[in-house]
Amino acid sequence: MILKDPTNGNWLLKFGSNFNEEIGYWPSSLFTHLNYKATTIQFGGEIMNRKSTGSHTSTQMGSGHFAEEGFGKASYFKNLQVMDSNRNLIPLPNLQVLASNQNCYNIKGGTNHFMGNYFYYGGPGKNDKCP
Repeated sequence: MILKDPTNGNWLLKFGSNFNEEIGYWPSSLFTHLNYKATTIQFGGEIMNRKSTGSHTSTQMGSGHFAEEGFGKASYFKNLQVMDSNRNLIPLPNLQVLASNQNCYNIKGGTNHFMGNYFYYGGPGKNDKCP
């Protein structure tokens, strides 16, 4: 969980079943546009293609499996939530997914009772459909 410390304005990274383990923080001075709150959250993946030949890199994203391969194969984020101004966790209100090259890497989002708001993502990089 990432949340703003109300006493000093730092952004905290916490982990654990009750978010009681503090991993670290980002000083408030790093985020001049986050003085009071965040209005957008983004998750992303990125690979670097240094091949000058024009062919795509074989660098995989996530587990190397496409999103539609689902649980047990594709990488995923689940139970995506944000904290409202009353410090209550609520499901993401408007999950949108985007992949720039669906033949190399892709993403599929959804909601269910087991995973809450979730998305599967990944891919192998270079393949027959991603030359």
